[in-house]
Amino acid sequence: MIHLEHVNLVVKDINTSLAFYQAALPHWTIRGGGEATWYGKPRHWIHFGDDYQYLAFNDDGEAENRDLTGHQVGLAHFAFVTHDLDGIIDRLNRAGFAVDKEGVSNPHRRNVYFIDPDGFEVEFVQYVSDNPSERNHYENAS
Repeated sequence: MIHLEHVNLVVKDINTSLAFYQAALPHWTIRGGGEATWYGKPRHWIHFGDDYQYLAFNDDGEAENRDLTGHQVGLAHFAFVTHDLDGIIDRLNRAGFAVDKEGVSNPHRRNVYFIDPDGFEVEFVQYVSDNPSERNHYENAS
């Protein structure tokens, strides 16, 4: 079996990023961190997650993230599955983050997209079926 262990994100400010991800994932903690140099530039880093998966943040980010409405090569978004989508929306709203867009209407799942402080699009999805053929059904798949 293979599973995704971590996503490594280059950000401008770790604390600003943490404000978003701690609101969304309050059960995660800072696992560790330190200082390093990446191709001649010093940076701080942390791992934020649980015992099995995490997000790595590195604070040496420069410029803006890719235009999510454009067609540049790069990360489009990443997603977390939750059993309480409304709870995540509420926590992020209270932390000052609004839903950027709603997902496509589907009887077997609900999803929303947020933009984090560094311009990464983050999807949160709640499945309302345990049946894989329903969870993974796409109306216009071809």
